[in-house]
Parts: sequence; C-alpha cells; structure tokens
Amino acid sequence: MRAHIEPLPPVLAGPILRRVDARRLVLWLVASQRLEITLTLESEADDIPPLRLERALGSGEALQVGQHAWIQQFDVELEDELPSDTLIHYDLRLPGTGGGLADWAPHLLYPGQHQPSFVRRGRLDHLLHGSCRRPHHHSRDGLWRVDQLLGATLQTPHARPTLLLMTGDQIYADDVAGPMLVAIHRLIERLGLYGEQLAGAQVADSAELYAHPATYYRREDLLPAYDAHDLRERFFGGVRKPVFTTASAQNHLVTLAEMLAMYLLVWSPLPWRLIEPTMPALPEQFTARYRREAQALEAFVADLPLAARALAQCPCLMIFDDHDVTDDWNLSAHWEDVVYNHPFSRRIVGNALVAYWLCQGWGNAPELFGELLRPTRTLLAEALPTGQLPADGQDLLIDRLLLFKRWHYCVRGQPTLLVLDTRTRRWRREHHLYRPSGLLDWEALSELQNDLFDESAVVIVSPAPMFGVKLIEAIQRLFTWAGHPLMVDAENWMAHRGAAKTMLNIFRHSRTPANYVVLSGDVHYSFVYRVVIRSRPHGPNIWQVTSSGIKNEFPPRLLDWFDRLNRWLYSPHSPLNWFTKRRPMEITPYLPDRRQHGERVWNGAGIGQLRLDEHGRPLEIRQLNADGSADTRFLAPR
Repeated sequence: MRAHIEPLPPVLAGPILRRVDARRLVLWLVASQRLEITLTLESEADDIPPLRLERALGSGEALQVGQHAWIQQFDVELEDELPSDTLIHYDLRLPGTGGGLADWAPHLLYPGQHQPSFVRRGRLDHLLHGSCRRPHHHSRDGLWRVDQLLGATLQTPHARPTLLLMTGDQIYADDVAGPMLVAIHRLIERLGLYGEQLAGAQVADSAELYAHPATYYRREDLLPAYDAHDLRERFFGGVRKPVFTTASAQNHLVTLAEMLAMYLLVWSPLPWRLIEPTMPALPEQFTARYRREAQALEAFVADLPLAARALAQCPCLMIFDDHDVTDDWNLSAHWEDVVYNHPFSRRIVGNALVAYWLCQGWGNAPELFGELLRPTRTLLAEALPTGQLPADGQDLLIDRLLLFKRWHYCVRGQPTLLVLDTRTRRWRREHHLYRPSGLLDWEALSELQNDLFDESAVVIVSPAPMFGVKLIEAIQRLFTWAGHPLMVDAENWMAHRGAAKTMLNIFRHSRTPANYVVLSGDVHYSFVYRVVIRSRPHGPNIWQVTSSGIKNEFPPRLLDWFDRLNRWLYSPHSPLNWFTKRRPMEITPYLPDRRQHGERVWNGAGIGQLRLDEHGRPLEIRQLNADGSADTRFLAPR
C-alpha cells in the first residue's frame, strides 16, 4: 500500500460521539497539537423551542502521548436538557480560523450536510450492536452498514438508532497483519509517539524491538515463555510453553505506542494519508502472505471514511473482550499467574489496558476514571523531554490499572442498559487453576443483582454469550476435562458451576426484571435464543441476541457441521439436554429467515439491529450484512 504523504492535519482521528444524555455530551478525538475547541449545538424542530448553544470548551481533558499526538476528551455538562427525538446539529470550531468540521474533516459529513448531527432518543428502543472488527479479514467492514442506515435517516429523527454498542474486540492487539504493523511503525515515527523500556525481554526497548529482524511475522520468538514443571504440561507439550496462547502471535502488539497507533489506524482514514507503509525486507515465505494482507487492508482503508462518519454521528458505547488485549485474557487462574508474574507479559497486557482506557473506556463513563487521570498525566509529562516513558512510572500505572474495578457501567433509561466487565472480575478456581474461571465473581454478580432490583426491563451487554450453542460448549467442556481449555477458548457462562448457578438465581429473584435482552458477540457468528426460567411463575423472559463479527466470520464448513450436529443432538426432546446445566431453562432458537437447511446460526459479517417495544421486548431482530445482501431477520418459531 502506498499513500500520498500529507502535512499533519489538526485532528488525526474523530470526533467520535460517545455519551449523549439529557444534560451531557461526550466527544473524543486525537489531535496533532493541543486544540482549544468551540462547540456549537443547534436543534431542528418545529414544535419545540429551538436549541442554540455556543460554548468555548478549551482543550477539555488533554493527554499528550507523543510529540504530535494529543488525546482529547470533552465531557460537556449542559444547563438545559437536550430535546429528545429531535435532530441536533453540532460543530467543533478550531482556534484561529474558526473553521468547523466541514473545513477540517469533510469526510465526516453526508452529501448536503454542513455539520454532523445526532439524536438523543427518549427510549432505548433501537440498538445497533456488534463485535470482532479484524481489519485484515476478507469480509467487508460492517460499520459501513451503520453509515448507510444513518444516511438513510438523516431527516427522520425517530428512525435514527439510539446507540451503537461495540461489544468487544474493537481492535485485535494479538492478531495483526504484517502491513498493518508496518503502518503502525510508520505512524509512530510520524507522530513521535513515546518509546519505552522493556524489562524481561530479549530487546532492551521499543526502538530495538521495531528494528529487530523478528519484529515482522516472527514476534512469537520474542514473546515471553515459561518453564513447565507440572507433569500434565510436560506430557502434553514440552517444557517451554508460550505465555500468550494466541495462534496468531506473529505480529502481537507490544508497546503502548503500537497500541495507540492501532486505534488511530482503525478509526480514521487520515493517519493512512500521513505515511507510506511499503513492504520491508522479509524472508521469502512471508512475502505472499504480506501481499494478501495488504490487499485486504486496502479494502478496509477504503471504507474507513464511512466508519468514521458513522462514529461521528451516532452515540457509541464500548466494552473490551479478549482481543482488545490478548487472546484468552484471564481465562484461567493459571493463565493469570503465569502472565502477571512475568515482567514482559505484564507490560504487554498493561499497555493494552492503558490504550483501552484512553481510547475506549474513558468515553463510556468519564466520571469513573478520575483516579486514573493524575498518574497517567504525570507519566506522560515525564516522557515529554526525552520521548521515552519512565519505566517505573509506567509499571506503577499498570499496577493501578490491573487493580481497577470500574470498567463496567450503567446507563439508566427505558430500559436500563448494563454493560458487564467479564474479563477482569472473574471467579477464579483456586483449587483447579487450569480450568476456566467464571465470567463474573461473586462480588460482581451481587452488584449486578443490586443494579437489577426493581427494574421492569433491562438490556445487558455480556461480551461472551450467556447461552451459547450447546454442542460447542460440550466440546469446550471436553477439552477442559482433558486439560486444554486454552485450545478451544473455553469461556462461557456455563463453564463455571458457581457463576452459572448464581446467574440463574438472579434471574429467579422476584425483584429482578420481567424482561431481559442480553447482547453478546465474541463467537464470530450470530444467533438468537428466547429463554424462559421454568421455576419462576410468569417469567422472566430472556432474549439472548448475539451479533459477531463486524469484520470477522467463523470457518463456514466447520460452523455448518456444528450447527447441524447441534440440531440433531440437542433437539427439544433429546435426553442429552438433561446432562447440561440448562435443565431449569426452556430455550427456543429464533430462525434466520434466509436459512437453506434449517440453520439456527447465521455466519456473516455485519451489524446487529434490535428494536424493542415499550416493555423492553424485541419487536424486530436483524443482521445488517456487510456484503450488502438483503438483511437477515431472526424469526420466532411458530
């Protein structure tokens, strides 16, 4: 891939529209210099008094992460409520020229628009959701369907979606194409992103890592390993085992600068215009792969203006899953003990968490992150004179992040939205360290129950499905029994008896909601279940709606066999159902309307679309297919 090198624009990525509440607006961007911003808001409605606002926001919360890179977030408190279900235009004017987005980011505007717009919906009744956006996958980026939907509803506020929920794996830090890693390194150079020292590694610092002969396609040789002393480990795989379990570690991101550059390159087309990522000298066995990945990335970059436009005009909330950090992140107590007790692997995970909080988590609920701002600001200020992050300060910040327990969040409304952190608050098996941990520990489950009390309906975001495909879960249990949970990504709610039992008890509680919708991703295919808890009269009703991936898919032939075998082995009258943890539940799959052979799952990249009635029950469930084909509807069986 080649690019015409352009001068640095004032804004490198964004704005991304994050929270839109009655008296609050949160915007995130990355600038090439510290910008002083003026916000304007203007409503468009005939039946209510017009909104007119112009406010100097200063630089908001601004964190310098490189010589020419500032992450800036604007958390705007408003005196008057934003009108609901009304078109609201906004603009961000830059200092000096006073130019707005039409001048410095015209790619964020639809034809005929002079300013971007958004709608604060009065109810949480129209949601878009998806996970797993892998840039070099051959499918098209599903975010273009979000952009298409917004473009078709520009002048119809009631048809605009309330939220775009990105339910995990917004980046793949552990599965990076060679051309993407080259682009990352060129962008680090262009922006002067800060370097760092690397303790416990074969390379001394980030500069040595980037120049190392193994930095492209052979990074697994540089990643940490540990000595296996357990007899089972020796029997199954030798005495030297990789700390990281991903099968795609050849270009695993390591440094904070690499993580931050990745976010810029997957959320904005502008950084690609600032670099020329030509193919480096590679061993012959990697050149054909590099060219294939470059071709896939060119298609991804071509769609980036559409993705950026969607993120600028639809409120967007996010949560991490494993690939935002690394594959199998915190899957078992043994994984945690190995990774966090090695200085290099601890640094890699910590860097991914720092990048997540700056580029994703912060915008979900800025009030939760006050305790992290001061040490982060101190660390970055100390790096400015030398361009190198001080190792002690970086490790201290990572220590704080690994103890941080506020990644989850709640948005009260009709219905209430609860977004779960199923990665850092896990129910560890202290006596069976190799077996999968529960997705939430006892304390987190108790907090969840308290958040649910006296709500009539709720939407829960669980990155991993609460109720998955039974056959696949059975295979995961088999591998777990054999001592290999990491080989099959054995993490589901039913994999841990204590967590599964506690979650079912929460559903049974008389003060918890009558209607639940659980939105999930992770698995690279889409499906819908309706679940009824048998032991609770008159409910609750639970809908598990899984949409995955935005730009990823499951191997089609393998999924077809899994789906077919699952239907044969776990039909409603099959005695095998009595050997699962779902005996207290009645589970009914919704069927894709475009199925050909009785499929219950849909394998295709895209975005999930969900419409809810006034009681928080699904009215319509669709998959907006990234290939541009007709939408797939999930239909309740008769």
